[in-house]
Amino acid sequence: MNELEVFDITIIGGGPAGLFATFYAGMRDMKVKIIDSLGQLGGQVGELYPDKYIYDIGGFPKVKGKDFVRQLVEQAQFASPEICLNETVLHVEKKEGVFTLETNRQTHLTKAILITGGIGAFEPRKLNVERADFYEGKNLHYSVKDINDFKDSKVLICGGGDSAIDWSLMLNDVAEVTLCHRRAEFKAHESSVNQLAETSVEMKIPYVVKSLIGDEDGIQQVVIVSKDGDEEVLDVDHVIVNYGNISSLGPIKSWGLEMDRNSIFVNTKMETNIEGIYAAGDIVNYEGKVKLIAVGLGEAPIAINNAKQYIDPASRVQPLHSTSVFK
Repeated sequence: MNELEVFDITIIGGGPAGLFATFYAGMRDMKVKIIDSLGQLGGQVGELYPDKYIYDIGGFPKVKGKDFVRQLVEQAQFASPEICLNETVLHVEKKEGVFTLETNRQTHLTKAILITGGIGAFEPRKLNVERADFYEGKNLHYSVKDINDFKDSKVLICGGGDSAIDWSLMLNDVAEVTLCHRRAEFKAHESSVNQLAETSVEMKIPYVVKSLIGDEDGIQQVVIVSKDGDEEVLDVDHVIVNYGNISSLGPIKSWGLEMDRNSIFVNTKMETNIEGIYAAGDIVNYEGKVKLIAVGLGEAPIAINNAKQYIDPASRVQPLHSTSVFK
């Protein structure tokens, strides 16, 4: 049996924060491994909204999720990481300065760990009406893979957060869009809500979905009802539900990390309460934390630089600028 290789840092989570952390670990000349439970890199961005524009990342006025992921993956190759997909870390043990990670497939050894698991394992909040599950995979959607699938159709979007607003704005260019939300106010960025008001998107607020009418091929009509009990019947070709996600950190909760629900507490060095384990991105919590991709990208190099000094005390936390490294 071959002896297992010990990596400098193992990054658990292959979303934006994990991919940028991988690149930056390469900048610090660290040997990197990525472990992700999904079958592809990109995390929630790649899985749920590859065709949706992202607007809040510096240097990109707007960029589609799939294009952003593609460039992050390309950038991460600088570190020549070992990538392990479809693996979930079940157990972690530390002995003589080395962590042993047991997954559903194999064993990994590493000097430090960076958790960038986003919201953890996730699944969309489902539409809770009769026969909704029957229409899944037909014309009831919880994510959009290709915007062209909705071209020249009548689309009902349910939800009031950023995803619902963003999809309404994007699909308005190719389809006839109606937005249904249970409240009069939206939980989205103000600029997006203002932009929505200037479009032809028809808004049904405050309304909720009461029932679905359809056949073997899919939903044909949706009955919505207001708080006052007024009902309307809408003709539809597609229904997109954006009620957010139900997330779970799974086995991570048993590692002994200081946590609050599905968030891991870290300090300003992105250190957890366990020496040698760091965390960054949407999975972390600290005073003033803002959950944006841009923030996670900033936290990643903080974690990597401090992990570098942890495994090599003679190294500097503050490295050379990238312009110097690439000369």
